[in-house]
Amino acid sequence: MENKKQFIADSFLFTGISSCQLAELAEISHVKTYGRGEAVFFEGEEADGFYMVIEGKVKIFKLSMEGREQILHIFGRGEPFGEVAVFQGRPFPANAAVLGKGKLLFFPGPEFIRLVHANPSIALNMLAMFSMRLRRFATQIEHLSLKEVPGRLASHLLYLSREQHNREQVTLDIPKGQLASLLGTSPETLSRIFAKMSEEGIIRLQGKVITLLDRERLEAF
Repeated sequence: MENKKQFIADSFLFTGISSCQLAELAEISHVKTYGRGEAVFFEGEEADGFYMVIEGKVKIFKLSMEGREQILHIFGRGEPFGEVAVFQGRPFPANAAVLGKGKLLFFPGPEFIRLVHANPSIALNMLAMFSMRLRRFATQIEHLSLKEVPGRLASHLLYLSREQHNREQVTLDIPKGQLASLLGTSPETLSRIFAKMSEEGIIRLQGKVITLLDRERLEAF
């Protein structure tokens, strides 16, 4: 219980709430463990609660009729997902699956909503998170609709640079096949762009580690 309480306290979603509220959240939540690539929920399933990542990463994605995957979000430690469907009272609008193995904290919808009614500060934190998600999603739509694939990749590398606080080098946190899906392209096209950027001296690729040799040209993309 104490481990769950501390984990919840460290999350952005529940910043600043009281120790009593944290204890209530820890009491209603359940730890769930998932195997490599295992589904968390499917599009159209009833949203009976939402999740927060303890270990690993989770992808939220849509599938076309032909089976083509488009990743919408990738969430890591401390990030919640699936909460919008719970508040709307509608089914999950997309699929969720772990990348590799994962451990998640599950919050049952009815119990959580009762806590929100009793503790408005939780709702304020959730509004802040929803606003942040909306900005992120708007940026993703802009990249997919207005930029060619090299521009999308360049934007992603610069984003990782800011997130990892390293101007010279970034580490890919997901496999390249998943990155291709996130950027709305095929693995083959992504490999060609990586190769072209390497040949032109813009980046140096060593496995998951990418050295940003020419930030100006990346920003120009």
